[in-house]
Amino acid sequence: MLKTSRSLNLLQPFPLKFKNFPTIQTQPFSSFSSLLDLCTKPQLLQQVHARFILHGLHQNPLLSSKLIDCYANLGHLNLSQQIFASVNNPDSVVRNALLRSLSKFGESKKALLVYQEMVMKCMYPDECTYPFVLNSCSHLSDVEYGKKVHGHVVKMGFDAYDLVGSALSGMYRRCGYFGNLQEVVEGEAVNDLAYWNSLIFEAYQNGNAEESFRVFKRMRMERTEPDSVTVSNLLRSTVVLKSLKAGKVIHCLVVVGYLFENLSVNTALLSMYSKLGSLEHARLLFEKMPERDCVVWNIMISAYSQNGYPKESMELLIQMRRCGVRADLFTSIPAISSIAELKCLEWGKQMHAHVIRNGLDYQVSVHNSLIDMYCKSNQLKAAQKVFDSVKDKTVVSWSSMIKGYISHERSHDSLSLFNNMKLEGFKVDSVTIINVLPACVNIGALEQVKYLHGFSVKSGLTSTSSLNSALLISYAKCGCIDMARKLFDEEELGCKDVITWNSMISAYSKHGEWPQCFDLYNKMKQSGVKPDGVTFLGLLTACVNSGLVRKGWECLKEMRESYGYQPNQEHYGCMVDLLGRAGHISEAEELIRTMPFKPDAQVWGPLLSACKMHSETGVVAVFAAEKLVSMEPKNAGNYILLSNIYAAAGKWDGVAKMRSFLRDSGLKKTPGCSWLEISGQVHEFRVADRSHPKSVDIYTILGNLELEIMEARHQRPELAFGQTTQ
Repeated sequence: MLKTSRSLNLLQPFPLKFKNFPTIQTQPFSSFSSLLDLCTKPQLLQQVHARFILHGLHQNPLLSSKLIDCYANLGHLNLSQQIFASVNNPDSVVRNALLRSLSKFGESKKALLVYQEMVMKCMYPDECTYPFVLNSCSHLSDVEYGKKVHGHVVKMGFDAYDLVGSALSGMYRRCGYFGNLQEVVEGEAVNDLAYWNSLIFEAYQNGNAEESFRVFKRMRMERTEPDSVTVSNLLRSTVVLKSLKAGKVIHCLVVVGYLFENLSVNTALLSMYSKLGSLEHARLLFEKMPERDCVVWNIMISAYSQNGYPKESMELLIQMRRCGVRADLFTSIPAISSIAELKCLEWGKQMHAHVIRNGLDYQVSVHNSLIDMYCKSNQLKAAQKVFDSVKDKTVVSWSSMIKGYISHERSHDSLSLFNNMKLEGFKVDSVTIINVLPACVNIGALEQVKYLHGFSVKSGLTSTSSLNSALLISYAKCGCIDMARKLFDEEELGCKDVITWNSMISAYSKHGEWPQCFDLYNKMKQSGVKPDGVTFLGLLTACVNSGLVRKGWECLKEMRESYGYQPNQEHYGCMVDLLGRAGHISEAEELIRTMPFKPDAQVWGPLLSACKMHSETGVVAVFAAEKLVSMEPKNAGNYILLSNIYAAAGKWDGVAKMRSFLRDSGLKKTPGCSWLEISGQVHEFRVADRSHPKSVDIYTILGNLELEIMEARHQRPELAFGQTTQ
């Protein structure tokens, strides 16, 4: 019995018997179909359905298909399937209804099984159902079955329908298969702009930026004019292709199509120029924009910050404020990054205050930027305070603080923080490992490097080329060159980039194995990887450590003439060091004179060291020392080096002057420090250091070694003069 008066009224017109109707009805029942549309609740639908069964209407194909649709629309797919099962010899109309319902509920496999049964019985869906079949293929990423359905569509002539054609295009795009998509698009004559925009966007979204331009070409052939959405989607594809030329073409299209007054189009153009590094064009467009909202300012500020122009970024921020545009969260992040590069603490504090005052510190990314800024501004305590205040820390938060500790030579603290990060359940990524590896290198903890390597392998992080390079460098700096080479060889040849090659070349150069350096350099060129300035710096370092003067000149010449690189201060510093160690001080002096830019401490330092090594105490040594002292007035090592040169020349007045200056100014040379790792424990030693718990035993052994050396010299006097026997 019905519970509501409305449902009673609906059922009252039904006669108890339909004398003129047979048991199986085949005529259309439009009135009954309309009645089903009024059933907005499952209970009402079930009661009407019960009346149909009572009067023998349940086998009617049209009413059965309508019932399947209605139950599915009310969320009862199981009842739709039961109706289908109760129909004797269901025809294509009933099967179409079930197929559509299954597809809507994501039952793609079952939908395709129904379709397969239909084909076997020579029944085919109509133009309204084929899109559901194709959608099921795309949901399962089954492009091969989709091709078969495509064949059926063409055979039945349904490809002429826009709805089916759009479904075919969508299926191929979602499956990432663009071979047949071109044929589908070319076979259609569609003037609907929204349709073309969807094709262009989906091609971009599926990672096929070139396809989006091919679709655009077809769209233009159909004489369909682009709008702001078309342009924005094409500009996204331009960025993916890294094609500034294509971006300029789209810009011309904007001007010709009178879209240059559209803010969204101008914003997309500005974003394209910024992401492709064309700051000149971006700034020109920015200045000519009739309207500039906060998003536009943010794009320009971020562009300058990311491309290494922090000063220009901050100038633009000041200009933005003067124009009355309020800075938001996305203004603060690039601004803080620019301040970090400028190391301007006052600006940093002001920006921090602005963030707090305007409630922009709800995003953890702002806190991460502040941590990095304070670390780079030598305010480690302030960075720690920000880090401790962050409640919802991310992996980036931990990595930034770890990196900050390392930059302030607090390697043990960085390793301790890394352990705390793991204990708190954070998933360590490759960036964190890269940041923490220098801490292990700084304290000579080879076992820690091995642990991090094993942890990376276990966590599946070693597929990252940058992490492999970092591990390689760490092993090499810890003296484990064989392990570094093993890592290098394990990486596939096609995956080795210039950084990987440079890392291994530099490792060999620092270990004095120059033949390996040049062997790798030749293999690098054969593999098609172009060497850069860092490559030649590694080769020159190898020449310095091995005394290969002629090879050094060849490297410098090849760098200039074959690859067009201009040597920088480090390259000239290496070459001066190479010539100086070989005793060619006049050549080193001449090289410095011919430098195309003013030499810095990296160049004068090696020249002064060479003068000391070869007892050259003349004008060159004094001139180099004066230059070095003027450039680094707080470096005590320079004064001590000059003092030693004076002493070698017998100029004791100069020695006394240097010593008294160091004493009065309070400058002290940083003492040398060494690390030794035994059974996973790192032991630190400094000059004349007796703080080690076993210092008595250590110095006793050193004393015994000195006695043995002295005895050996007495027995073999030639050893005292550095002579050797064959």
